[in-house]
Amino acid sequence: MARAYTDSSTFERRLESLQEQNTNLARTIAELRNQGALKTQFLANISHDLRTPLTAVVTHAEMLRDGILGPLSGRQAESIAGIITGGRRLLEMVDEILTYARGTANQLTLANSEFTLDDVIEQVCGLNEALVAKRKHALTVDIEPGLPVLHADRDKIAHVLGNLLGNAIDFTPPGGRVWISARSGPTTSRGPSVEIEVGDTGIGIAPEHHELVFHEFAQVDASPSRGHHGTGLGLAIARRFVELHNGRIWLDSALGAGSRFHFTLPVDEHSGA
Repeated sequence: MARAYTDSSTFERRLESLQEQNTNLARTIAELRNQGALKTQFLANISHDLRTPLTAVVTHAEMLRDGILGPLSGRQAESIAGIITGGRRLLEMVDEILTYARGTANQLTLANSEFTLDDVIEQVCGLNEALVAKRKHALTVDIEPGLPVLHADRDKIAHVLGNLLGNAIDFTPPGGRVWISARSGPTTSRGPSVEIEVGDTGIGIAPEHHELVFHEFAQVDASPSRGHHGTGLGLAIARRFVELHNGRIWLDSALGAGSRFHFTLPVDEHSGA
């Protein structure tokens, strides 16, 4: 009987210890979740607060550029152009952080409409035309005839294409080639799909980094001397937007062999529901 009593006491002490550990673990998890929520709210607040003065800076610089406040000398015009370019880039980065914060808080929704890929691709190429010319790249577009009209969030698809094309231009040495192609994709459980590819003849990405580039704040080259800068959120946001449409995004690339980003979108009009 004494042995049975001892075993019972030991069991009860161990059970109490496990219960205490479980309580402490639950408390730690709750604290971590609260910290995550606070971080997300901070990112959203600071992004919103930064956007207003940055927009004012860009707007006033554009007024100076357009001569509304008087003529500028050549050197002054060049300086103002630099302010506008830098200000717009900062606004893009702030918008990326704000979008990331909304995604983390599950506040991203789809505003679906009907549109064709041709129109979106034409829009994105037009916005990047000056940068393509500056880098002396050859930009080609190849769209399979007869692709169906999509029922999706046009702005988010344009954002994905713009991010991928911008990266292709940025990471390709001058005189390279970048392209966008669109064709019928595989048939999935949701029905037919379209597949879009954005490729380049640039520096490429090692296979071991293919998944890393889609992670938040990821930088394949994180050294201070790297030639390309940004928030590290662009591809993470692109993946989030594609997955909101029940599509998928992936990368084919190797160092020195360029990169080809692919993403699919279901054709079904309820694909984004």
